[in-house]
Amino acid sequence: MKYTIKNFQKEFPNDDVCLDHLFAQRFEHLADFNKYYRVSNRKCYAHSETGEQIHPLAGTIFHKSSTKLTLWFYAIFLFSQSKNGISAKELERHLGVTYKCAWRMAKQIRELMQQKPSMFTGTVEADETYVGGKGKNNKRGRGAENKTPVVGIVERGGSVVAKATTNVKASTVMPLIRENVKIGANLMTDEYNIYNKAGLEYNHQTIQHGAKEYVRGDVHTNTIEGFWSQLKRSIDGTFHSVSPKYLQAYVNEFAFRYNHRNSSLHLFQILSGKI
Repeated sequence: MKYTIKNFQKEFPNDDVCLDHLFAQRFEHLADFNKYYRVSNRKCYAHSETGEQIHPLAGTIFHKSSTKLTLWFYAIFLFSQSKNGISAKELERHLGVTYKCAWRMAKQIRELMQQKPSMFTGTVEADETYVGGKGKNNKRGRGAENKTPVVGIVERGGSVVAKATTNVKASTVMPLIRENVKIGANLMTDEYNIYNKAGLEYNHQTIQHGAKEYVRGDVHTNTIEGFWSQLKRSIDGTFHSVSPKYLQAYVNEFAFRYNHRNSSLHLFQILSGKI
């Protein structure tokens, strides 16, 4: 769905409208919702009969933040508009806040993009990649220094789950597959030996990348490799580097983007509905 800056500015022109949106988003389910009124000069609502107060910002990414809600919402809008993500430095320039504030806002917005548990049942691809700087051996992929492994599982035509790990041993990767792929499903991987026992639980087929085989009928891992390409282009081009400590948050962001690629709602509407 198309959602432009004009749509955004019309829908959220000021902080009062943003606060009303948050209040409705979080508490409209209350039977006596219409009996609450905005308390003057405060970011809360009070019940007209009982006097009970509700603070819409409590427990949200905006809690205890002195930054205007319109800037927060605009930051979320910028996240939603950028296919390759937006850095804290870019947010700093757009919002006119300090770098420290922009970095914290970006970190909090990514909290809205955490991955949900999945149980894939169709044709599934699993693979691993490596993210980070070049080591002394200047090697890419398996065996590279100073890189963090990320394991990815994608259902063709569906969603992806990706997790930064400390290693890519079978004892690490196979439990992730079991958590997200129904036993007996079709599982496609490359020939890496960590997948050797996958055939005991799945209809496991491998593609021989070492022999320069990339597609054999419907056997391939091109879908997950396409996700890796987007992830790495975004990290390299937008963020340049990401520390292992925060890598999972960035992986979550791009998994979230991928998983909502065909949504009828604009990404801003999805994110603003998760607050």
